[in-house]
Amino acid sequence: MRIDVVSIFPGYLDALDLSLVGKARRDGLLDLRVHDLRDWTGDRHRTVDDTPFGGGAGMVMRPDVWGRALDDVLEGASGRQVLLVPTPSGERLTQRTVEDLATYDQLVLACGRYEGIDARVAERYAAGGVEVREISLGDYVLNGGEVAALVVVEAVARLLPGVVGNPESLVEESHGAAGLLEYPVYTKPPTWAGLDVPEILLSGHHGNIARWRRDRALERTVQRRPDMVAALPAAQLDKNDRAVLARHGWFVPAGATGPVRVDVRPGRPDDAGALAELAAVTFPLACPPHLDEDDVAQFVATHLGPEHFAAYLADEERYRVVVAEGPDAPVGYTLLVLPLTSDEPPSADDVAALVTARPAAELSKCYVLPDLQGSGLAGALLTATLRTAAAHRVDGEPVAAVWLGTNRANRRAQRSYARHGFVTLGTRRFRVGESLEEDLVMAVELADVPQTTPTPAATR
Repeated sequence: MRIDVVSIFPGYLDALDLSLVGKARRDGLLDLRVHDLRDWTGDRHRTVDDTPFGGGAGMVMRPDVWGRALDDVLEGASGRQVLLVPTPSGERLTQRTVEDLATYDQLVLACGRYEGIDARVAERYAAGGVEVREISLGDYVLNGGEVAALVVVEAVARLLPGVVGNPESLVEESHGAAGLLEYPVYTKPPTWAGLDVPEILLSGHHGNIARWRRDRALERTVQRRPDMVAALPAAQLDKNDRAVLARHGWFVPAGATGPVRVDVRPGRPDDAGALAELAAVTFPLACPPHLDEDDVAQFVATHLGPEHFAAYLADEERYRVVVAEGPDAPVGYTLLVLPLTSDEPPSADDVAALVTARPAAELSKCYVLPDLQGSGLAGALLTATLRTAAAHRVDGEPVAAVWLGTNRANRRAQRSYARHGFVTLGTRRFRVGESLEEDLVMAVELADVPQTTPTPAATR
C-alpha cells in the first residue's frame, strides 16, 4: 500500500518513522511518503492561504496550491485511490472505516490548517472520479489535520499483512473482529500494590481463560459502549454470551439480529394501558390448548384490563407490579399479591394447606412476549420480583415465602421456577369459564434465596 500525506508541517509526521509503522516502511510493507504543501507554491513567500470570501475570521487554504499538489501525488500511483480530508465535519473514523481503508492501493491525506481547505478542492476531485472522504476523529476541533493523519496511518498500517507480529491480536483487541472492547490484561509480578492477578489466569486452563476473557470483554462493552452491544450479531453469541448479557440487562429476542436493552423496573401508574395490551397477548399463550377462547378472553377482560392494572399499580399495600421495558414498550411483567397481615393465609383452602410459611405472597402473573422466552428475561423479572417480596414487611415481619400456580403441562415454566428455588408442593384446582383446571403449586422460602445473586444492571 502507498500512503501520501500532504502538510505544511511535514516534520509533524516524523513520528511515523518509529515503532511498527517505521519498521513496516523499512521492510517495504508500506510505501509512506510525506510531502510539504509549500513545494507547490509559486511565490517567494510560499503562500498557501488567503482571506475567506464573504468575510469572517481566519484564513482559508488556497485551492490552486492544493490542486497542483494533489494532481502530482495522485498521478504517481495506480489502483484504488481515495483522497482523505480530515475535518471536524467529516464522518467519524471507526475501526470499520479503517478496515475498509486498508483495502485501497493508495491513500492521500490532505492535512488542512487554519479554517480549512477551500471546498472546491473536494468538489473538483470528486467530480473528476476520485473518491473523496472527509473524516473526523471525534466531536472536537484540532489546529490541523496532522494528528488525524497520524491516527489514520497507524490504524491502517497495523492491518497490513506482516506489520503486526501476531495476527490473532487484531481479533481480540478493542474494536477488532469480535466487535467488543478488549478484556483487562495482566503481567508479572502476580501481586503488586496489594492487588492480585485473577487466579484463573494462572490456572493454565486455556478454555476457562478464554471464557473468562470473553465474559470480561462483554461486561466492559456493556458498561462503556452499549452501542457496540446493540451491534453484536445474534448468530455469533453463544449460550454463555447471552447469559452474561442477560445479567446486565441485554437480551436476544428470537429472530432478532442482535441484543436489545430491557429495563426491569417497578411498575408506574402510566403503565396500565400498555400492560393490559401485553396481558392480552401473553396470558392466552400460557393457557392449556383445550380452554375455550371465549372463556380466556372473558378472563382477560375481567382481570387484566387497563382499569385492573391501574388498580394494581395504585394499591401498593396489596400489589407489586414489576415491568420489563423494551426499546418501545413493555415486553414482560410480573404481578405480586402481598398479604395484608402476617398470618393471612392464601385465598384458596387447597393452597393454604400446602403453603404453610407466613407471611406468604403470591406470584400471580409472570409473562414475557414469546420472542423473548428462553432469553433469560423471565429469570431477570423473577429475580427482581423475589427481591421485591423479600424487602416487603407485614406487621414488621418480612415476607417468608412466595408461591405460585403453573399449568402442569408447562414444563419450561416449571424448570425456570425451579432454577430460582421454587419446589412443587402439590396441586390446586380453579375454574376458567366452564373448565375446571388443575395447576401445580410451587413455592420458595425467601430465606433460601441468595440475596447476592447478580441482578441485571438495568434492574433497579
